[in-house]
Parts: sequence; C-alpha cells; structure tokens
Amino acid sequence: MRIGVLTGGGDCPGLNAAIRAIVRRAYTDEVEVVGFRNGWLGLVENDVMQLDRNSVTGILPRGGTILGTSRYNPLTDPKRIDDLKKNWRSHELAGLIVVGGEGSLAAAFELWRDHQLQLVGIPKTIDNDINGTDFTFGFDTAVSIVTDAVDRLHSTAESHHRVMVVEVMGRHTGWIAAYGGIAGGADAILVPEHPFRISRVCALLKERKKHGRAFSIVVVAEDAHPHPDEPFLDEDQCDAIYRHDRLGGIGEALAREIERCTDIQARVTKLGYVQRGGSPTAFDRLLATRFGIKAYEMIREASWGEMAAIRGNRIIGVPLAEAVGELKRLDEEIYRVAEVFFG
Repeated sequence: MRIGVLTGGGDCPGLNAAIRAIVRRAYTDEVEVVGFRNGWLGLVENDVMQLDRNSVTGILPRGGTILGTSRYNPLTDPKRIDDLKKNWRSHELAGLIVVGGEGSLAAAFELWRDHQLQLVGIPKTIDNDINGTDFTFGFDTAVSIVTDAVDRLHSTAESHHRVMVVEVMGRHTGWIAAYGGIAGGADAILVPEHPFRISRVCALLKERKKHGRAFSIVVVAEDAHPHPDEPFLDEDQCDAIYRHDRLGGIGEALAREIERCTDIQARVTKLGYVQRGGSPTAFDRLLATRFGIKAYEMIREASWGEMAAIRGNRIIGVPLAEAVGELKRLDEEIYRVAEVFFG
C-alpha cells in the first residue's frame, strides 16, 4: 500500500510535525509514503520524494515544510488534471493527504467530488479561518509571536509617550489580532468583522492621555476597514491596502490619521511574515501530530472527502464541504472579551 502527502498554500509552523506523524504512523503498518513537492504542482509535474523514518528524523521543531509549498491550483487548467491523474496512477496511490488552508482544501474537495480522487485533508493556517475545526495548527504560534511583539513594544511606547500601531496578519478574519491583542494587553483591537470608527479610536487614545496614560498599543488586522460612516482612505489607498492577493498597509494609514487627529506621535510595527516562521509552539506540534495520525486513519477507513478537525479536545473527521463553504469569522464572544479592555 502506498499513500501520498502534499503541503499547499502558505507555509506555517507545524507542517513538518504533521508530515512526521503521517510517516511514523504509516511505518507501523508497513505502508509506503511519498511526498509531492511544492503542493499540487508536485503531483502535476511528478516531482516526488520518498518519505521514511530517516527523512522525517529531527523535523518536529522545524518551521516551514520539507516538501516545499506553492499556491498552484490544478483546477485552473483541465489539461493539468489529466497529468495529475496519470501521475496518481503511476504511483498506485491508495489515497492522498492534502495539508492546506482554504484554497488547497477547496481544490481537494472539488477533486474528490468531481473527479472521484481518494482524498482527505488536514487544516493548517495561521489565520484559523477554516470552518469545521476549533483550531488550525500554525495559529497558536502566530499568536505567541504577536503577543511577544506587543509585550516588547509596551516599554518603548511608554518611554516615548507614543501610540504603537501593530499590524498583524489574518487575511479576512481577526483571529490573530484578537487573540494576540488580548494576550498582549493591547488598548484597542481592530478586526475585519467590526469596521472601526476612527473617531472612537482617537477619543479612546486622548482619554488615556488625559488620565496620565500617554502611551497606547493598537493592534490592527491587515483587512480591518474603517466604518463607511467615517472613511479616511481615498480610492487609491484602498486599492493599495486591500489587494486580494496581498493585504497590508492599513497600519501606516491608521498611524497617520491618529497623529493628525490626536497630536500624539504614532509609530507602526508590521510583523509580516515573521508570524509564519520559526519553530512551532508545543500546542501546534501536538495538534499537527494528532491531525496527521487522524488523516492516516481516515485513509485506512476510506473516509474520503473528509478533513481532520479538533472539537473541544477530540480529534474527529468532518466533511470537506463543511470546511470550505465559507470562512470562519472571529467568534463574537472573543471580540466582546477584547472590548472589555479597550482603553
């Protein structure tokens, strides 16, 4: 028996832990594992590497993925699907484990549904925006990095009596901003799910200064938008900040507006890709490991078209259709917790 595994989409901490778990679990059943390099592209171009115990030794704490990754989607070219199927047959795959985020898992779902390929999924993304699972691995590590950054910025913000604006990743959801901001003690947290009023933000900062707290930390998600009633971005700025393929820049625009409205110096820290790199936290290592073992077991059970997920503290299988229908937005209860500490 031979199975395949690929990692698609953006990299995140924990990918190697998942690969290691799949290989180690398959080894106990004497099942062969092949890895396809650079996501779906590897399966289309037949770019493979053999995975055995030696190849996964020592990779548990490593960030990134030993298989490489890409955002290539074979569904964009029907001819490449024929190549994909040909390579699948040549390797005599009993099943394929797709480790990915929204895009990779959506492709897996369509290839299972429309082309009857025997696929299962593992959800990974720092954004934690995949439905069907309480958490994705990579998220906890990203939150830890944001928390550490906010902790460090407190001292310089207080010393210079400044507002520190921290722009964080998260794509179209506010999970990282909310969790990282709460854990770091931010004074305002701006997320895509709740368009912000700049007047409220500035009033909060001025009120803090009035009461002797002349410094503040504002955490803003990369897709956070000003409320339509109080726009301060022109069309060109919106086009530059809210690009579909690459978000970023709201932090700088927000800092300029804060300075203009409050007369308080504002500085920006854009954490960027540092949130996706480095060694995974213990939580992400464990979650990725449990997901990897579950995905292998789903193949053994022929639970095609399903994804490993965590609900509470249990690892279960859920339909991929549930995972890729729409993004998982920030839990309102978490946002209410953040609001308690605004100011």
